[in-house]
Amino acid sequence: MVRLPARLHLGHGALCTLGFLLQDFASAQNLTDSQISDVETRLAEGATHPWELGTRAQALLEHNVRDFSVFSLTLPSTFVPSDTSSAIAPVFSIAKGVVNNRTAVNGNITGPQPLVTDDSAADPASIGPAVLLANWTSLGDGVDYAGAALDQLNFLYEKVPKTSDGAISHRTGEVQLWSDFVYMVPPFLAYYGLLTNNQSLITDAYTQIKLYRNYLRDTSAGNLWAHIVLGNNSNGVANDPGHWSTGNAWAAAGMLRVLATIQSSPFASDMSSEQDDLADWVSEIHAAMYPHLNTSSNLFYNYADEMNTFLDAASTALLASTVYRLSLLRSVHHYLPDAEKCRQTLFSSNSSGLVHFSSDGWLTPVVNPDSFGDEGSDSPESQAFILELQAAWTDWVNDGSQGANGALRLGSVNGATIVFAAMSVVCILLF
Repeated sequence: MVRLPARLHLGHGALCTLGFLLQDFASAQNLTDSQISDVETRLAEGATHPWELGTRAQALLEHNVRDFSVFSLTLPSTFVPSDTSSAIAPVFSIAKGVVNNRTAVNGNITGPQPLVTDDSAADPASIGPAVLLANWTSLGDGVDYAGAALDQLNFLYEKVPKTSDGAISHRTGEVQLWSDFVYMVPPFLAYYGLLTNNQSLITDAYTQIKLYRNYLRDTSAGNLWAHIVLGNNSNGVANDPGHWSTGNAWAAAGMLRVLATIQSSPFASDMSSEQDDLADWVSEIHAAMYPHLNTSSNLFYNYADEMNTFLDAASTALLASTVYRLSLLRSVHHYLPDAEKCRQTLFSSNSSGLVHFSSDGWLTPVVNPDSFGDEGSDSPESQAFILELQAAWTDWVNDGSQGANGALRLGSVNGATIVFAAMSVVCILLF
């Protein structure tokens, strides 16, 4: 709706122009199927590192096969319907490839071991939910998904160093905690607990998040999370006390996956306080991050409170997805206006095409996923974040766009307040 002040009069030509502008604006706020396909293709081409594979699998589930995502809020079916098999096939392909290769990659060892040998103790666990789902649906391909998932679980508990109070290290070589961990490990623990009816594992997923928050939340910076703490640089990665935007988004997204898993479990009523905490901690990150959003670009800086760092679309996309998810899971709508501004910006276009994507579909500008202090390009994780944002927004719209009155207020043009809703624009003139 466009509401014009009584004293403002527009001629017929101006009204027609305004109508076309609004129509173009509305049509530019979502990606086409072809553009989404480009995003998925670039993601498939680029995802090679363990965390990229795990994040790709999660994004594909959320975007393409929602019924098998934790955000369906139900136990997944043990049977894959024929009309879903092609959509879920890439997820199972990731799981099968990793499990089939792990013996050779891990040096033919047996017993507790990661799904992929890596200096990170956490990143291989991000593939765990895909492996668990492959086992749950009984693919019948002779691959020991259950054994691989159990070995990964036991590796985390038996082989990875921990803090004195039990926080599992993000790294294998020393105790070092990264904000990224919250997306990689707790969702795996929670999903393992969900599919095996093990409340202790789900509870520990919550506990690991609680411990990481205790170490990484910087109360002197308005509750922004630090990126990396506790290490002594013995593993080649220095601590990073800065408030890395993607790290804050990783943490919020991981918390929401655990929250959704708890809500899907038979232990939901027994874990109401844990659910309250997780929702509050996500809101806490939103409240810490969104005041630092660059209002000219609607993007975050790579380090949220360091304006001398570059603008980053990757963290902007992932954090926006968490706002829609929190709205859906807990009816918390406060930051929907910010998320909607970010989404519209990321998906906007001009006469040359999409503003924040290359001609072949890579999100830009983005942090270098292999060097978090540097600007990069062709980032697989960024492509996954776009799918997660699109999936979260679509689920929110399909649920009735709860809280949309605030979220869809786009601003003012010459005194006219513009509101975009329900794929239509209605112009009302008050004289």
